[in-house]
Amino acid sequence: MKQPARAKPSAPKAETKPARAVAASVAKSPAKHAAGKPEAEAPEPRGMAEVQAAAPVPPPLPVFSTGAPPSGPMPMRRDTHPSIPPRQPSKPVEFKAGDHVVYPTHGVGTVQGIEAMSAAGLTLQVIVVTFDENRMTLRVPVNKAASSGLRKLAAPDSMQEALDTLKGRARIKRTMWSRRAQEYEAKINSGDPVAIAEVVRDLHRNAGQPDQSFSERQIYEQAMDRLAAELAAIDRTDKAAATTKLLDHLKAG
Repeated sequence: MKQPARAKPSAPKAETKPARAVAASVAKSPAKHAAGKPEAEAPEPRGMAEVQAAAPVPPPLPVFSTGAPPSGPMPMRRDTHPSIPPRQPSKPVEFKAGDHVVYPTHGVGTVQGIEAMSAAGLTLQVIVVTFDENRMTLRVPVNKAASSGLRKLAAPDSMQEALDTLKGRARIKRTMWSRRAQEYEAKINSGDPVAIAEVVRDLHRNAGQPDQSFSERQIYEQAMDRLAAELAAIDRTDKAAATTKLLDHLKAG
């Protein structure tokens, strides 16, 4: 009995270029092409914002209701500051006719009284102050007297401090004269007797010292006049006697 002839194996066909590409893709990810199910792709690298967004969120802080307060002491914040008590307003100074007062930019004057004055449809109470040397009359609102610098004569201890300042050593800064002149004028216009005494002390020239310039002499005489006028009002003497007293303290220094 004859056996059937075996079929000759056919020669392998040449693979086309697309078939090679598919084979290479299958070799790289065989699971993607197996059973027709797509493979889950590997996650792409994420940026910093996505990483932070994906980070676990900490649990919220406990919120206490407005009913019963939480037990135990509450933690203090580092940025809290103790409350500052409100500043008590200073007691207004009362002025009456005949009082000697000092206005920062005009020196010593005399109160003539308090009168009503109409301005912009309003009635204001003003203090009338006259300055004999300047032949000038000044009207200061009562509610603006403290802020304007109007004050009564210096207390005896304050004037004594000014006299002791005259005995001290001159303190002259090594700066341009224009800047020092501005500082001296600011001290004179402050109305403070101690500050005015500092100007007199720094610009005073004893015998044997270099002479003052014209501008130095002007500022010196202005400061001396202001200080002597207030000292005369306190001692109830004239300005000449007060000037002599100031010079004696300067020479004693």
